[in-house]
Amino acid sequence: MGVFLILLSWLLSFGVLSNGLSANASSRPAVVNIGAIFTLDSTIGKVAKIAIEEAVKDVNSNSSVLQGTKLNVDIRNSNCSGFLGLVEALRYMETDVVAVIGPQSSVVAHTILHVANELKTPFLSFAATDPTLSSLQFPYFIRTTQSDLHQMTAVADIVEHYGWKEVIVIFLDDDYGRNGLSALDDALAARRCRVSYKAGIPPGDLSRSDVMDILVKVALTESRVIVLHAYPRAGFMVFSVAHYLGMMDDGYAWIATDWLSSALDSASPQRAQTLTETMQGVLVLRQHTPDSERKRAFMARWNNLTGGSLGLSTYGLYAYDTVWLTAHAIDSFFNQGGVISFSNDSRLNSLEGSSQLHLEAMVIFDGGPLLLKNILQTEFVGLTGPVKFNPDKSLTSPAYEIINIIGTGLHRVGYWCNYSGLSTVAPETLYSQPPNRSSANQQLNSVIWPGESIKTPRGWVFPNNGKQLRIGVPRRVSYREFVSQIAGTNNFKGFCIDVFTAAVNLLPYAVPYQFVPYGNGRENPSYTELVNLITTGIFDGVVGDIAIVTNRTKIVDFTQPYAASGLVVVAPVRKLNTGAWAFLRPFSRQMWGVTAAFFVFIGIVVWILEHRINDEFRGPPKKQLITILWFSLSTLFFAHRETTVSTLGRLVLILWLFVVLIINSSYTASLTSILTVQQLYSPIKGIETLKDGDDPIGYQVGSFAEHYLTEGIGISKSRLKALGSPEEYATALQKGPHNGGVAAVVDERPYIELFLASQCRFRIIGQEFTKSGWGFAFPRDSPLAIDLSTAILTLSENGDLQRIHDKWLTTSSCSSDNTELESDRLHLKSFWGLYLLCGIACFIALLIYFLQIVHKFRKAAPEEYVIDGQGSSRSKRLHTLLSLIDEKEDQSRSDRKRRKLEQMLSENNGEVDLERDSKRKSSQISSDNSFNSRS
Repeated sequence: MGVFLILLSWLLSFGVLSNGLSANASSRPAVVNIGAIFTLDSTIGKVAKIAIEEAVKDVNSNSSVLQGTKLNVDIRNSNCSGFLGLVEALRYMETDVVAVIGPQSSVVAHTILHVANELKTPFLSFAATDPTLSSLQFPYFIRTTQSDLHQMTAVADIVEHYGWKEVIVIFLDDDYGRNGLSALDDALAARRCRVSYKAGIPPGDLSRSDVMDILVKVALTESRVIVLHAYPRAGFMVFSVAHYLGMMDDGYAWIATDWLSSALDSASPQRAQTLTETMQGVLVLRQHTPDSERKRAFMARWNNLTGGSLGLSTYGLYAYDTVWLTAHAIDSFFNQGGVISFSNDSRLNSLEGSSQLHLEAMVIFDGGPLLLKNILQTEFVGLTGPVKFNPDKSLTSPAYEIINIIGTGLHRVGYWCNYSGLSTVAPETLYSQPPNRSSANQQLNSVIWPGESIKTPRGWVFPNNGKQLRIGVPRRVSYREFVSQIAGTNNFKGFCIDVFTAAVNLLPYAVPYQFVPYGNGRENPSYTELVNLITTGIFDGVVGDIAIVTNRTKIVDFTQPYAASGLVVVAPVRKLNTGAWAFLRPFSRQMWGVTAAFFVFIGIVVWILEHRINDEFRGPPKKQLITILWFSLSTLFFAHRETTVSTLGRLVLILWLFVVLIINSSYTASLTSILTVQQLYSPIKGIETLKDGDDPIGYQVGSFAEHYLTEGIGISKSRLKALGSPEEYATALQKGPHNGGVAAVVDERPYIELFLASQCRFRIIGQEFTKSGWGFAFPRDSPLAIDLSTAILTLSENGDLQRIHDKWLTTSSCSSDNTELESDRLHLKSFWGLYLLCGIACFIALLIYFLQIVHKFRKAAPEEYVIDGQGSSRSKRLHTLLSLIDEKEDQSRSDRKRRKLEQMLSENNGEVDLERDSKRKSSQISSDNSFNSRS
């Protein structure tokens, strides 16, 4: 008994009685039924039927999949009808079908998937590519192929790769076509491209005349890039009519979605050759399936089955893998203890008249949620490559091949995958590398376009409908050299008009246009309002001196700038090197004061250090003061005569002489620069000075400068003054901010340069504080803006743009060369202050000299009168005065003092010599007397 209990608990722990392997083995039925619903006589349906039947055979012959359980498929025809598809789906609900492969059509899927939700039966579609068949709305729908969401992203990347901005979409007007168009529209918008025209094809019976009416309207549009998203029957008719209308010639670009590659792959070689005759140069997308040995073996087996009468498309491969996916999921379902059981829906029994409709026969699959879970968790490698689902129930690693139809064959020019975009390398190779979506990495091989052209179509032409472009042109009242209206006409002339005309003439196609004046003719119009009229459809473009600024680029597209521009400040200036005291300008007042103080200070320091030991710094106080001043000032010219004997004095003097050398050199260099280089002065230093001040500022009427000064810099609008002409500029600047004028004018450089060509009293102050240019404005994503940009670059490279500039804008009347020549010469007016000081010093010295002479004359005249004893005549007095002036003074007072001192010294020396002689004589006499006495 204990052994039995232990065995029972062991079996329960492994779930053998309810969920174990033994129970699974006992619960596996002999046959599992699945359904398949699609259009049997369609291109995809013919291939899918064979692929599904072969897959069922392979599953049943493989004992490792369902472990003895046979898979049975019930194929039914929906005839591409939503109603018939719904009926067939309801018939499945009366049977023991656990899953349905299909539907093929997106239209049918939208109808019958509501039944799948209610009865909890998984539907696995290998061909319904509508991106709106979401897993949230239809939880029991599993897409086993790629969604058109990825296919339309691939189309958008191709459009962007070739530089096209607008495309035309011809689509089947049903759920499949409309929802694919919506996905393409979103993908193009993300790349700043757009669908310019949408041509819907009515579903159902379609006549050739209906297609011709659609294509005639397409031919009258501007775009030449056409995306065809339809079913094979309608698509082939479109290509046939397009070939008849000449829409498959040079200049067109056609992109077909994967319906075309599927149809051509499924057709026999002879049929495919016939079909491709009318679609040469078309780009086609095909769902990419990696090459493998198993895939090649199945294709060889396919050729044996069909005898070459029916080709194998990618949808056939996906149909084959869908069967295997279902088989793997059912096997997992059984391994997890799943039991195939059904129950009635009580809600159907409660409906009135349900017995007449036999609604009670429809049952709910009890194991539907578990089977759905196993389907989404199944992973294996099939003919299409790895089969695995993302969390959003879509297949991983979507990829497409890009095919070019050339001659009788399909030539692959590249790949697209969601991992790295466009590439010439197979996606499975790129998965092992880091993702790279850079524009430089987006590559495709060369393409032969319609008309056997190797040049990428421009993708856009002017429509042949006789309509002229309405080009708005501002009616300027000032600076008419740029744009001016010819009186009595709607024609214009000027620099901007000539540039536009020359650029249009370089385009490889004719551009019909007419100029439409904008403005009242009394003042310059607002250019911002003019540009805004493009967005409202009033104008198809704007030509003129239109500045490319941020708020305008948000609503329109501009061409390449044809003239450099930017806001600058212009203000009055005055010259600084024409004053009488220009020689004082090298040093500031502080510098002059400090330098003078240091001269005196150094003299005092040297005197203190020298006066005790140096006789040249000694003497009476007056003499010492004069010596200090003379010594200090004479060092400026290194002309001091007094020598220093102390070590400290010499050290101070050496350092000071070095300082004096630097001061002299700096003064000389600065004065030279001031007198030989034109020096201009303005109290305004740039836009920052205007921003910090409160003076009025002028700007041109209609210019964007007003908006920039108020919104961009924050200057009060009350400080701004609108000016309408160069004459008003000059008047307002001359008056100044305190006399009703302005302190400065802020405007674009081209206007200011033209203004300064005749107004030499003003100058540009500081640097440009905005960088922009002038361009022609067109609606957003206009191909004309791109083509004109190329033409403007050509004008710039060949020199025509400069010649047009010289024709209209080289009108300078005040030459800067003459100004520079005059400023290189030194004029007397720059030095008369120095001459005046020197003259005054000379005059004062002469005055003092003559006063001294007159003083001597007055003393000499009375002495002559006493000696002569008679009054002197006027001539004699004059002669005496001239004699005093011409007389050379024998000795100065110092000379007389020195001679008197020398005389006194000589007299003292004489007395000493006499005394010495007398003493010598006395000693000699005494010596003689003593000798005589001894003798």
